[in-house]
Amino acid sequence: MTSNNGHDVGYIRVSSFSQNTDRQLDGITLEKVFEEKASAKDAKRPILQECISYLRAGDCLHVHSIDRLARNLIDLQTIVTQLNDKGVSVTFHHENLTFTGTNNNPMNKLMLQMMGAFAEFERALIKERQREGIAQAQKKGVKIGRQPVLSEAQVKDIRDRVKDGESKGALAKEFKVARQTIYSVLVK
Repeated sequence: MTSNNGHDVGYIRVSSFSQNTDRQLDGITLEKVFEEKASAKDAKRPILQECISYLRAGDCLHVHSIDRLARNLIDLQTIVTQLNDKGVSVTFHHENLTFTGTNNNPMNKLMLQMMGAFAEFERALIKERQREGIAQAQKKGVKIGRQPVLSEAQVKDIRDRVKDGESKGALAKEFKVARQTIYSVLVK
């Protein structure tokens, strides 16, 4: 836990809105918790950035496990170093590792790098399996991605009406789509 002047702050993350965060940091007393439902493919996550900005020297950031904070080694090391440089310690409860920036324990550093590398490897495997699954589905004729918002008849109607001089903005309102959608169907 933190020293007398610091706060215990939690960062909880799951990849999607349907996932549950209850098991993360269960039983840990925290003054503030930042909870995010977003992929950890990179560190540009709004709640994570808000959490990093909130933390002050003497605080301790509690994270359930390394892969909850980052899924690649560079982001993991950057975040931990950034926090340690501002006097914030980082505790990963699942791995039972704490990084303060002052305890240059070679074993802790090795564990951070190994666990970060495993998280990055796992993410790469997930992406590879996803690509393979998409390719298999496409071979079977399954349409992947979002369905078109406009039918072929609507697209033809829009093209004809634009040729006749109608406003793209007015057409977007009429068809309840973004103006960019109108521009997109005109260039296809």
